[in-house]
Amino acid sequence: MSDITKPGGLEMTTFKLEKGKTYKNFIAANADVDSWLKKQPGFQSRQIAQQPDGTIIDVLIWDSQEDGTDAMHRLMDELSDSPVHDLIDQRTVSWNIYPVYHKI
Repeated sequence: MSDITKPGGLEMTTFKLEKGKTYKNFIAANADVDSWLKKQPGFQSRQIAQQPDGTIIDVLIWDSQEDGTDAMHRLMDELSDSPVHDLIDQRTVSWNIYPVYHKI
């Protein structure tokens, strides 16, 4: 088992896109978000996937759960005018961040 003295953070957000929008539209609209994320303390990586039913899965890895939570709150303020928000069906958003106790 890994000896993690300070758990990392695994952020997972799922949602549907607005009708007529595709994951390609979503990824293109994320240019400003991706650039912003790369500058955030504790940011490690981001991956975007899509389930067969169209649900987007947006996964971020952080140095800590606190880093991810802090960034999420600041993103909503600092990038409130990002075009990405218009593509997401906000009624379907599920955002969670979990402590990571084991990794290889």
